[in-house]
Amino acid sequence: MAQMPVVGIIMGSTSDMPAMEACTKQLEEFGIPYELIIASAHRNPAKVHEWASSAADRGLKIIIAAAGKAAHLGGVVAAFTPLPIVGVPMKTSDLGGMDSLLSMVQMPSGVPVACVAIGGAKNAAIYATQILGATLPEYRQVIADFKKGMEEA
Repeated sequence: MAQMPVVGIIMGSTSDMPAMEACTKQLEEFGIPYELIIASAHRNPAKVHEWASSAADRGLKIIIAAAGKAAHLGGVVAAFTPLPIVGVPMKTSDLGGMDSLLSMVQMPSGVPVACVAIGGAKNAAIYATQILGATLPEYRQVIADFKKGMEEA
């Protein structure tokens, strides 16, 4: 029987998928079940609203939101869920991803979005696992083992 997803990944465009493969690969290596959806805060706002507002009821514990340019996806998702959000700013051709980064980190009070580096998809997966590990010992052990492996490398 497949495990129910505990991490949700949402990205604004299919063009974000190659950059987010580092995230999904890391979650798979950690054995973390996830679900993935492509929905833009600007082009599919109703879909984003429905997905985000039902995320906790579906058993998700944390959401990773990847977006470029205006990068409002993480903030919009954060407005509709009590779950923690980790934003992954996508590198853009216009401003190299600084537009995405600044859009994510400059959230108004009460709607926080944690943010990794531009294109930091792997770190988003690691950070999500650390957050899970704060209350779920099996994921805390996954991170402890991962960090020990880093020391030995």
